[in-house]
Amino acid sequence: MKTKKKNISKWKHRLHEIIYEADTPMGKWFDIILFIIIIISIILVMLESVKTIDDKYHNYLFTAEWVITIFFTIEYIARIISIKKPTKYIFSFYGIVDLLSTIPLYLSFFFAGSQVFLAVRALRLLRVFRILKLVRFMGEASQLKEAIKSSRAKIAVFIYTVLILSVIMGTIMYLIEGEEAGFTSIPRSIYWTIVTLTTVGYGDIAPVTPVGQIIATIIMILGYGIIAVPTGIVTVEFAKQGSEGSDDKTKETDEHKTFIHTNTQVCQNCNADNHKDNAIFCYNCGNYLNEH
Repeated sequence: MKTKKKNISKWKHRLHEIIYEADTPMGKWFDIILFIIIIISIILVMLESVKTIDDKYHNYLFTAEWVITIFFTIEYIARIISIKKPTKYIFSFYGIVDLLSTIPLYLSFFFAGSQVFLAVRALRLLRVFRILKLVRFMGEASQLKEAIKSSRAKIAVFIYTVLILSVIMGTIMYLIEGEEAGFTSIPRSIYWTIVTLTTVGYGDIAPVTPVGQIIATIIMILGYGIIAVPTGIVTVEFAKQGSEGSDDKTKETDEHKTFIHTNTQVCQNCNADNHKDNAIFCYNCGNYLNEH
């Protein structure tokens, strides 16, 4: 009995290494195949939306989508089986994405009128982020994530400032232009301000008075500067992450610097990832990562 349980445990661990990690050749090949299938499934979703193509090749597209859906269903079940605490995966962000991107086709088969949910299959594209751990992209992806995370406070203040500016300028334009020029309310005037500030310029509303046009010109000029602000914030943090990572490679004793780890191991017990390189135990639950 013990031998049987041990064999089952080894089989689950092997399956877990393949579908959750990219440290082994099988794991890398699985991620590559999964990436290709995700891209194919997204292409199929787009082709189905083209009426002329769907009318001509509907049966082929439908069959191909069923094959892909069955593959994702097997993968979803395998992910649940291979982890000791299935709920950690089921209720995780990617677990929910996997489920939502798989069930629409089943719903359309059993319930009439549920074809509208087929577009949810595009959520599969989000799974590509999980596959970025594949090779050298993991370091860059982690670095970008840390840069955005470090910038969130500055970006939040920036967005708050832009919103305040939009409300003030929108209110002023409402008072100056009035309903005759299309500024029928303050919310609609704020909408115009945001469209102008972001240099989108739909042209559905436009100022007609000289004062309004002068203010619009100022908003347009401000827009060019405002667009560059969040990009600059993230770029600075991204460069900082890169320089700090380089310093840590030569000086690991500096605890204040950030090092980007490329360990792809995922804990089989609690589904935690982002472990440090050469980690033996899970930082979250203490489970042995290389259990065989």
